[in-house]
Amino acid sequence: MGSVIRFSIRHPGVIIGLAFIIIAYGIYQIKQSPLNVFPEFSPTQVIIQTEAPGFSSNLVETVISKPIEQAISGTIGIKQTRSQSIPGLSVVTVIFEENTDIHQNRQAVSESLSKLIRVLPTGIIPTIAPLTSSASSVLGIGIYSESKTLSELRTVAETLIIPQLISVSGVADVNRFGGKVRQLHIEIIPQKLYQYSISIGDILQAVKNSTLVMGGGYIENANQRIIINTDGQSKTINEIEIAPIKSINNNVIKIRDVANVKESFEPSISAASINGKPGVYLSVQGKLKLRLLKALIIMSLK
Repeated sequence: MGSVIRFSIRHPGVIIGLAFIIIAYGIYQIKQSPLNVFPEFSPTQVIIQTEAPGFSSNLVETVISKPIEQAISGTIGIKQTRSQSIPGLSVVTVIFEENTDIHQNRQAVSESLSKLIRVLPTGIIPTIAPLTSSASSVLGIGIYSESKTLSELRTVAETLIIPQLISVSGVADVNRFGGKVRQLHIEIIPQKLYQYSISIGDILQAVKNSTLVMGGGYIENANQRIIINTDGQSKTINEIEIAPIKSINNNVIKIRDVANVKESFEPSISAASINGKPGVYLSVQGKLKLRLLKALIIMSLK
């Protein structure tokens, strides 16, 4: 200690220079440090979410949650696995040992889930939730309008606002609540099915064929290759109604002969109230390193 004091007295310029360097480095680190929780108190975990519209909670547990748990049970480093099965949704949380690498864990879980394609019901695809921090909810956005419908608000949120938020550095995901998602509903008339001897599978296949998008190939000559574009996809209610199902005695049975096609909405699983009015709420989820300031923005679309 005495040597340090003597050196400081003999070389004050060096000490002052070192002090300025330390101060500058500290300021730089403060500006670069993420706004987050220190230390990270949440365990190393991977969350698997699987949507299954129309499935009951018992069915979700039997055909989705349990197969996922069995598929990932052999992954190295797993400390605990728990699941939650509710109507239409399965959430499996995999907790790993503290000293394991989260990125390697996610890769291992992803490889295990790839083996479930033939086991799970058709159209059911498990997805791994984005990598977020302990205080992942960093921004809340409320959208409401005096003139627009809930369906229009949801469309604005998903086509305009969410893509812009996702492009911001540090944003992992944007959860949406409320609003209505537009759909085309085909309401089958049972008496007509019996009359024309048509099954529900025939109708599903007709709808699939009418909305199918595929390439038309190309025509090649000595000088060039011409791509053939097909434009046969049904985009309106009228186009779906006239889609053919089958031919009976030279009479083409169309979808409108056995079902009613109309515009409707997906079953609502959430709702939001903004300033006492129905609207859409967006919750921005941050990554492990996020430099966004927590705030609440209320947007009114006139």
